[in-house]
Amino acid sequence: MKVAIVKYNAGNIFSVEYALKRIGCSAVVTDDHELLRAADKVIFPGVGEASTSMRYLRRHGLDTLIGSLKQPVLGVCIGLQLMCRHSEEGNVACLGIFDEQVKRFRSAVLKVPHMGWNTLQPEKDSPLFAGVPKDAYVYYVHSYYAAVGEHTVATTDYVQPFSAALHKDNFYALQFHPEKSAAVGERILQNFLNL
Repeated sequence: MKVAIVKYNAGNIFSVEYALKRIGCSAVVTDDHELLRAADKVIFPGVGEASTSMRYLRRHGLDTLIGSLKQPVLGVCIGLQLMCRHSEEGNVACLGIFDEQVKRFRSAVLKVPHMGWNTLQPEKDSPLFAGVPKDAYVYYVHSYYAAVGEHTVATTDYVQPFSAALHKDNFYALQFHPEKSAAVGERILQNFLNL
């Protein structure tokens, strides 16, 4: 199986590559359009700032490429946010795969960013969560979130319920970091590879 990780102006990409190696899968980290189109699975992970990341994607034609892919695509953390319609972070139009607005957490009580372990509530039958128990703990680091909407397949509550995972057609996205979520995260990555 050929797995490609989208290389763009974001951090933490290589953590995903190492997590895949732990479950016996090698991946190529690339921004090459041909390699991305030829992959059986594409992962779009990262940590970064939305407007800077979108500038990089547009400059390299990755904004239109990602939305045109037909194989399973998995966004992680800022990957989920960039797959939405718009982000408050930098007030930027994003890829529009999911018709959601990404907003900043606002709380006078809880710390922002939302950082650490929190429970995952799968809301719908999604192949990503096969064998994952309700209330499983996953690892988060984020200040922005996508609201619960029609494509939400799992939620987490911090300040308010938000989309922990989205799914539409061949596009899947996780707000949490499966590569940092121990055995639960490995199971979710394996489920994605099994699609």
